[in-house]
Amino acid sequence: MKTIRHIGTLAAVAMLAASLAACGDMSPRTRDTAIGAGVGGAAGAAIGGNGLSTLGGAAAGGIIGNQIGK
Repeated sequence: MKTIRHIGTLAAVAMLAASLAACGDMSPRTRDTAIGAGVGGAAGAAIGGNGLSTLGGAAAGGIIGNQIGK
């Protein structure tokens, strides 16, 4: 069961990296927000291991990424 969860997390990170690479015309602030959300979501998934922690991590990471660029 853990192996399937790790494969799912790896696939989500790979999809996030591919989607960020496709958005080359983003503003720096938008890019920082997206990167923060991705990193926060991955951290939330690694720490909590459920959907709520992933969502919370993504939200927190997006907010932090958005505010860093100010």
